[in-house]
Amino acid sequence: MGDPHGVAIIGLGVISRAYLSTIGRHPAIRLVGVADLDRERSESVAAEFDTTAMSVDEALEHPDVETVLNLTIPAAHAEIALAAIEAGKDVYGEKPLTRTLDEADAVLRAAAAAGARVGSAPDTVLGTGIQTARSAVDAGLIGVPVSATASWSAPGHERWHPNPDFYYQSGGGPLLDMGPYYVTSLVHLLGPVVSVQGASSRPHASRTIASGPRAGTSIPVDVDTHVTGVLQHASGALSAITMSFDAVRSTAAPIEVHGSLASLVVPDPNTFSGDVRLFELGADDWRTLPPTAGYEDAARGVGLLDFVTPGADGRRPEEARAGGRLARHVLEIMTRLLDSAADGRRERIASSVERPPLVPLTPASQWAGGASGRG
Repeated sequence: MGDPHGVAIIGLGVISRAYLSTIGRHPAIRLVGVADLDRERSESVAAEFDTTAMSVDEALEHPDVETVLNLTIPAAHAEIALAAIEAGKDVYGEKPLTRTLDEADAVLRAAAAAGARVGSAPDTVLGTGIQTARSAVDAGLIGVPVSATASWSAPGHERWHPNPDFYYQSGGGPLLDMGPYYVTSLVHLLGPVVSVQGASSRPHASRTIASGPRAGTSIPVDVDTHVTGVLQHASGALSAITMSFDAVRSTAAPIEVHGSLASLVVPDPNTFSGDVRLFELGADDWRTLPPTAGYEDAARGVGLLDFVTPGADGRRPEEARAGGRLARHVLEIMTRLLDSAADGRRERIASSVERPPLVPLTPASQWAGGASGRG
């Protein structure tokens, strides 16, 4: 794998544990340091993973840090990314890339000027679930792609989250919370989007927290909580998407893709694997496709590994599969869909991207590299 790549983590919230289980002791990564506003937390993580607890400034300025892993809250994504780029580092962050398109453009402009690279979750799309489905589409198993559906619904995060306020404030809502998994998958499967048409609703003006010390507290709802719309892909295919905090239960498949010769059921894009099922024209039943592409037994952080080893399978350095331009395109799709829902007009998507290279079927032994928790 060559010399270990120097990484510092900024932000040690819940999601950081998933990353640390993958990269904390990975031979391709040297974990130079960890930083969090909670010093006690950073010292505890540093002790566990034999690294150094740092301040944010120390992590940004350390000469051995090549890439900053930005796991801060979304409100800080742009600030930390810009500071990392200014310090001469590459940066890979959690989804969404930033809260707004203006912030995303500022980050990408700064990176281009500095010769830095930007990457972003979700990396779930690099597992065998989405990649096998994409391989089937690319191989022509469904014929000419015509349409897709993507659906996620739940009765609301206030039922389980002790502090769900963010989900119902500006920058929250079901589309910006869960949409990155589904929209990124649709771009992998069907290519970039050129326009969107949306509608949305807000059935409840407030929500009541159901668990934790604030149980019974009413919180205001400042965003629409049911969002639906149609994405027109450059290929001509149409995707219908629904993201909702207002449905009790659904039997809808997470994603379905329909073509002239067959239909494809795609597993949950918030996971790395799952069955991909195909129903061909004239067949009697669905059949499950064996994994043909993707990182096997993948976990959070595989996108960062792909990001820091971009030439491992002949790709150019700018072709990281979880790259900033793709994340920016997905953010534009989501924000324009919300704009369309508000003004009732079809919204054009100004950006475009090439689909990232397909991930070859890669056993865990080849990407996990003996990382903690991996066989």
